[in-house]
Amino acid sequence: MVFLRSLLFQIFFWIFSTLINLAYIPALLMRRQVTVRGMEIWAAVSFWGLKHIVGLDFEVRGRENLPKGPAIYAGKHLSMWETVATHLLFKDPATVMKRQLLSIPGYGWYARKVEMIVIDREGGAKTIRTLIADAKRAIGEGRPIIIFPEGTRRPMGAPPDYKPGVAALYGALDVPCVPIAHNSALYWPRRGFLRKPGKVIVEILPSIPPGLKRPQFMAELEQRIESATSRLLAEGGFKGVADSNS
Repeated sequence: MVFLRSLLFQIFFWIFSTLINLAYIPALLMRRQVTVRGMEIWAAVSFWGLKHIVGLDFEVRGRENLPKGPAIYAGKHLSMWETVATHLLFKDPATVMKRQLLSIPGYGWYARKVEMIVIDREGGAKTIRTLIADAKRAIGEGRPIIIFPEGTRRPMGAPPDYKPGVAALYGALDVPCVPIAHNSALYWPRRGFLRKPGKVIVEILPSIPPGLKRPQFMAELEQRIESATSRLLAEGGFKGVADSNS
């Protein structure tokens, strides 16, 4: 049954994604907000399919920890689920993404249009300068900054590998950083075809105020995200051994 539901969802997901990509091509010539709305619709319909075909829903805890003003949101990256979820959890997010994703037909076009923050991992100091400049512009427009500090999807239970980009943003923007934990890979694995029924738990943790030294900030961010992620994975039944197929 899980296999059949996963297959039906994949068919639904790819057909709908193709149709909305084609339907929104004219939006590339319109104001940016039209494409932003299209990405919200894509995410909402995709999650409708997850709920009604697969039986996978989600719950958000800790909404009281959302700051009133601009902030950086730093989350664990375990699967594709959270990249879709950002368009539902946040209004017009400026997500930090690797340049290679722009080559994906459709998605790359719209990512450019909505002005995601695109970085070149091999760009060295230039990448950090571009990251900060683009993030400052987004903050000035009132958009939340979304970053996955490890830069790529990690297996469940794997040792953390936090990159310096999040610290550069934190030091330059002078806004709170909100850690986010979840257990998405229990139901939408990092690799593989199956989508499993259940409930993804997303937890918004208390924000880290601006002004900490870089080592202190990185240690605090990692400790908060990793401890909460481990707790949520355990709540969902994960036994704590690194799973390269997750």
